[in-house]
Amino acid sequence: MPRTYLPRSTDALFERVDVGTFQLANRIVMAPLTRNRAGPGLVPSVFASDYYSQRASAGLIIAEATQISAQAQGYSGTPGCYTDEQVAGWRKVTDAVHAEGGTMVVQLWHTGRVSHTSFQKDGQAPVGPSAIRANTKTFIAGQGFVDCSTPRALDLAELPGIIADFRHASMRALDAGFDGVELHGAHGYLLDAFLRNGTNHRADAYGGSIENRARLLLEVTEACAKAIGADRLGVRISPVSTAGDSHDSDPQPLFDHVVDRLSPLRLAYVHVVEGETGGARNSIAFDYDALRDRFEGTWMVNNGYDRQMAVNAVAGGRADLVSFGRLFMANPDLVRRLKEKAALNPLMNPSTFYGGGAHGYTDYPTLDRATTSAMLAL
Repeated sequence: MPRTYLPRSTDALFERVDVGTFQLANRIVMAPLTRNRAGPGLVPSVFASDYYSQRASAGLIIAEATQISAQAQGYSGTPGCYTDEQVAGWRKVTDAVHAEGGTMVVQLWHTGRVSHTSFQKDGQAPVGPSAIRANTKTFIAGQGFVDCSTPRALDLAELPGIIADFRHASMRALDAGFDGVELHGAHGYLLDAFLRNGTNHRADAYGGSIENRARLLLEVTEACAKAIGADRLGVRISPVSTAGDSHDSDPQPLFDHVVDRLSPLRLAYVHVVEGETGGARNSIAFDYDALRDRFEGTWMVNNGYDRQMAVNAVAGGRADLVSFGRLFMANPDLVRRLKEKAALNPLMNPSTFYGGGAHGYTDYPTLDRATTSAMLAL
């Protein structure tokens, strides 16, 4: 039977809420956004402290997808969270966000087969559940977007090491001052690729049945929950998105099972990308309300939400949190703009999205700055 949710005020999107161990100022979340600006050693950009602290009015900031190991890298300029230098770099960012009263977690990923030999030690093949090349692109500095390399299938004996890398990076995230961690189980990256029968053709304990294909995601989640506390941990999933050449013949029972298994862990939240990432929300039939009903905890939604959709989702109980990606990219004071129904900044040239410096990263105007500029122009 569908669950019944108590109605909330239409102002609930802007009200304080407790999520796991986090005390959030509102229900508006900055979604993780890959910006490819990490420096040498995959240390966060020198501009990252400004970028994230400018957006600290979000109830929760989810920092960009961040590698758990050297093997996990799939794009140029994406940061890591496994070396002392990376942790020290992130500490500057989290200190800046906390100084502005913000709460921040980091999204941890292993890109798996969405990678290229140029990122791998000695030019080796990237890894995946099976030796199936991802029909998608990766980003290499100086070359732009290029085809992914054909991966090799991970040996069964290597999987405990993958789990250990996630666990280690989650603990280093707390060392870096993050309030918690989100595991990237979406968009065709390693954990999602193991879930899908289109990308997982294994015949061992991690392939075949839904239970087997979900095993790695669940074991990683359990390991990280034990390491840092389940109330500091979230998981992101994208049931029907084809990003990263992700596909499954029957996603509803697959993700029903995943959420059924995540629910008893008492995580801080589950973060669900509804529909095609950055595209249509109804591209493939899927019952998100039924999925939400299976989870006894905080439910975060994402993909193409505008102000009214977010207000309605939270007020009706269909979601507890709403994450925004590109709107936060262009509007550092998005919370204020949504609350006041103010105009939103347009995005700058797409060439500023991935890589580069401060332009298109930290120089989007706030309402106050725009007003000052307009007055000076008079």
